[in-house]
Amino acid sequence: MTAERPILAVVGPTASGKSELGIALAEAFDGEIINCDSVQLYRGLYVGTAKVPPEKRRGIPHHLIDVLDPTEHFTAGEYARRALSVIEEIEARGKLAILVGGTGFYIRALRQPLFPSPPTDLVLRERLKRILQRRGPPHLHRMLARVDPEAAARISPRDWARTTRALEYFFQTGRRISEAQRERPDPPSLAHRLHLIALNPPREELYRRINRRAEEMFARGWVEEVQALLRSGVPETAKALQAHGYRRIVQYLRGEISLAQALELTQRDVRHYAKRQLTWFRREPNVIWFHGFGDDPHLQREVMRVIRARWGDLLTDVENRAARC
Repeated sequence: MTAERPILAVVGPTASGKSELGIALAEAFDGEIINCDSVQLYRGLYVGTAKVPPEKRRGIPHHLIDVLDPTEHFTAGEYARRALSVIEEIEARGKLAILVGGTGFYIRALRQPLFPSPPTDLVLRERLKRILQRRGPPHLHRMLARVDPEAAARISPRDWARTTRALEYFFQTGRRISEAQRERPDPPSLAHRLHLIALNPPREELYRRINRRAEEMFARGWVEEVQALLRSGVPETAKALQAHGYRRIVQYLRGEISLAQALELTQRDVRHYAKRQLTWFRREPNVIWFHGFGDDPHLQREVMRVIRARWGDLLTDVENRAARC
């Protein structure tokens, strides 16, 4: 089979150095970066999102950053449509498209388009959230089993997020999500060219980085950023403020927890999220794993070596071309 130009995605857990590796690869192979982090899409969220500021992007174009207002709801399907369009534009310029981020569901939506679904009904979601808080995930799962037994059989009783989504779909459309899932569109023609460069750093050091980064973000004014967003009219229930850290700061500002608890809970939430990210990417196809952090120059060189070995003839190798001049 003839080799084809790849589309790369630098993925892995939060705080693993994905942004640094992505920029290094874009510099080496004449690429442009497409954000694949659900929180970095939002304008006004800076301290807690670890966005690479423009002055540190080393001239590499970055796409799909700061494209939404904090009040906007954005689905994985919408992300996939926008990302596909950006990929086509980048490749039309003869550049290498490099996705960078840890939102695994966005990567999956690129490969496996989602079935059409209505916009999120925030009132319905809040009602189901209250039921979840009062009665727990098993109760939501029993509700789903009554209206869509097939979906319930495929979803764990503990997986309240997928259970909630299936219930939302049923109550909004009157159809079972298990039926709609059989109508999933065919994958886009470029799906098979998407290859994941996955980071798997040492767990203890990753957790130390997560804890330290949260402390630094609080010290840099994370609480003040959330206060400013709320003063500007962003409601506490906005999708953007449900992100890790932001929702704990909202709890602190409500007086429900102390500042020390907000920090501790944020650190715990993000550590758990990092573990789930690793589990997610282990289930994905076309993954090349690298054990270490993306900001390590030795790992960066190893990733470049592997890319050159697999696709060197198909890429613009800026680094090697400069060395020959």
